[in-house]
Amino acid sequence: MTDPFQLPYKHYQRGDVIIGVIGTQFAYVLDETAFSEYPKRNFIDELFLVPKTYQQLLSMEYAVKEINENPIILPNITLGFQVYESFANARTTYQNTLKLLSGLERLVPNYKCDKEKHLIAAIGGRSTDTSLHIATILDRYKIPQIAYCVLAPVMNVKTQLPSFYRMVPKGEHLYKGIVQLLLYFHWIWIGIIRSDDESGEKFVQTLIPMLFQKGICIAVTEKMPAISQAVDMLSSLEPLTAKGNSLSSPKVQVYVVNARAQTMGCLTWMIYFSGVFEGAEGVEKISIGKVWVMTAQWDFSFQTLHRAFDIQVYNGALSFSIHTSEVLRFPRFLQILGPKLQQGDDFFRAFWENVFSCSFYDSHENQKDVDTCTGQEKLESLPGTLFERSMTGQSYSTYNAVHAIAQALHKISTSNPKHRALIDRGILKHPNLQPWQLHPFLRSISFNNSAGDMVSFNEDGELIAGFDIINWVTFPNKSFSRVKVGKMDPETIEGQVFIVYDEAITWHSWFNQALPLALCNAKCHPGYRKEKKEGEPFCCYDCIPCSDGKISDQKDMNDCFQCPEDQFPNKNKVRCLPKGLNFLSFTEFLGITFVVLALSFSLITALVLGIFIKNQNTPIVKANNRDLTYSLLISLLLCFLCSLLFIGRPQILNCYLRQITFGVIFSIVVACVLAKTITVVLAFMATKPGTKIRKWVGKRLSNSILLGCSLIQASICAVWLSTSPPFPHLDMHSLAEEIIVECNEGSVTMFYCVLGYLGFLATVSFTVAFLARKLPDTFNEAKFITFSMLVFCSVWLSFVPTYLSTKGKYMVAVEIFSILASSAGLLGCIFSPKCYIIILRSQLNIKDQLIRRNL
Repeated sequence: MTDPFQLPYKHYQRGDVIIGVIGTQFAYVLDETAFSEYPKRNFIDELFLVPKTYQQLLSMEYAVKEINENPIILPNITLGFQVYESFANARTTYQNTLKLLSGLERLVPNYKCDKEKHLIAAIGGRSTDTSLHIATILDRYKIPQIAYCVLAPVMNVKTQLPSFYRMVPKGEHLYKGIVQLLLYFHWIWIGIIRSDDESGEKFVQTLIPMLFQKGICIAVTEKMPAISQAVDMLSSLEPLTAKGNSLSSPKVQVYVVNARAQTMGCLTWMIYFSGVFEGAEGVEKISIGKVWVMTAQWDFSFQTLHRAFDIQVYNGALSFSIHTSEVLRFPRFLQILGPKLQQGDDFFRAFWENVFSCSFYDSHENQKDVDTCTGQEKLESLPGTLFERSMTGQSYSTYNAVHAIAQALHKISTSNPKHRALIDRGILKHPNLQPWQLHPFLRSISFNNSAGDMVSFNEDGELIAGFDIINWVTFPNKSFSRVKVGKMDPETIEGQVFIVYDEAITWHSWFNQALPLALCNAKCHPGYRKEKKEGEPFCCYDCIPCSDGKISDQKDMNDCFQCPEDQFPNKNKVRCLPKGLNFLSFTEFLGITFVVLALSFSLITALVLGIFIKNQNTPIVKANNRDLTYSLLISLLLCFLCSLLFIGRPQILNCYLRQITFGVIFSIVVACVLAKTITVVLAFMATKPGTKIRKWVGKRLSNSILLGCSLIQASICAVWLSTSPPFPHLDMHSLAEEIIVECNEGSVTMFYCVLGYLGFLATVSFTVAFLARKLPDTFNEAKFITFSMLVFCSVWLSFVPTYLSTKGKYMVAVEIFSILASSAGLLGCIFSPKCYIIILRSQLNIKDQLIRRNL
């Protein structure tokens, strides 16, 4: 085959100033030569022509035509162009870049042989590698180069390539857009497909740390072989099938593809040949459940292989694209194209023959078994996979690049007098213009193109713009629709930097229009939290139920969170419910029961008091100090009634009165019992002849005991109220589902001092009564007092541990029960025998009878 370095693929149009273009329409594969062999140029074959990339040359040609027909931009100056092919090959790119400089087909380095070809700037290339190869030559001569490669060829472009400009946004915006798109759809378990070369390595080194930082895991990274390696694989389909099978894993449904032409070509071959090898099911097998997220290099430029390949594999794919707007007259320009109008354009002839599968009669290639090109074929009949009539992203960049050069030249012609040597009566003297003089005007360029978009460069020579997000919808007839479904534009106002229109997206038919999932495992439901699996990537986790008191109200929460203090988790731990108030209410059964008991015992006590008052002159009432008996009954009546202070919602007043009233009244009750017991003992001791104890028997001693014991308790309560009194309190934490409305004791020490003193009195009273239990029965209350105090002490001894082990209204209920039980015990044990004699055995309630029984 003919050496491709000598193939006559070029296109030239005269002009006062020339724009050089290094395009990539063809790709060749150079046979690898072993290190031990003599170097040679041995090309395997012309693998493919990329039909769609020819539109980039047409957009450049249309922009030049548009400018030359506009008398305002460059009056009296015409733009021309010189186009060479790079063949996606470094050596060819260097060689043809030098041809642009010399102006001749033969190379004469550092000489400008054709004075008519006044090169002012260059456009190219499409890939980062080709751009760098061109820039290596042009930057030495400070010739402006406007590329449309998506990613910069070097890290610090401004420093290393000061003459280099890019008609595309910052590559950083593309990486951020990919990450934000994945996060938007909650795709955190993805695969990456990249080329097996330095560019692919740079892609993953930049993207993967950004993914990890946002919690996105890489399930698999698949390397697409270099073109030369891919051609070697064609001899055996097994490697392609093996790679195809790895892509068919159902565990990974979303792939981010570094969609360079080389990568996409190999991926397409892999899917296609895997389908051929395994039958029709092979293609569908790989496409099932896959969402392809493509970088901005992709535009369905899959070579002529598309004629056999089912593009529906890529149905629903999402890609980032250089922002484009419709150039209204461009479709009309394409409509009138034909072989007669494109005389001298070698690219057009190759393009025409390729897309229409025909051959011109004077073609340099001897193509048999194909029709002859008539020139009447219509571009409108071509599917979009081969050629589009609206500008693609890279064509739009080429169009803007030509206009940027023209606008820079226009600014020179209207600039200040310091460029007088270049201007004559408002007309640019182009022969005197040097390419390096264009730089300050290009850097500061800012204009609106014919589509209404602003074109300007940032400080690094990159276009100030963002990326569009495109949804590719394919059809069985190999046509497709390019739908804009969002954008990534950091230059816009806050809140609109990243936008996706979900309703406009069409997913692959396999998903039935449901949002595809990209997860290592199923999401954790609300009520559960994530827990990392040992030895697995951080996106893989187990789902653990929330602990007590915590909830998770969304899927896939990293941790459960505590409900507010006044709320508690529901049964499923998915939401917080308001806590109810916990206090002993008058309206609930337990409260009503205690009210009934308290009133009933109060009524009984009042009846007993009435009976004793009515029978106050009888011996059984007069025995053991009648006044003490009345005091005891009145105190017991108040004890029963004070239990009502513990029922109902605690307020400041009843919190003050609860424990104070209880402590003082019960102290009076126990003091009365103690006084009665001591009176009984002294009364019997006073009956002995010659005793001096008789002077102690009387009301003065009993009143002193009653008053003294009561005042001590009252003093303790006074100190309590003055230092740290009880107060209403909301206990949020003791009960899981309720707020305890309680009276905080203020000082726990003082509370237990009150109980301790009461216990001390009860112990003394019990001891004295126990010692006097064997006195004669008729006048002896000691036996009944002993039994009553035994009941009293038993109740209050069991009260303390029970009180401490309960919470809320049940703790209050324990205290009310203890008050009622101990008071009822005293009432029953001391007064029921006397009431029995008074009411039922009244014949015994006479002095003679009592003396006779005592004898």
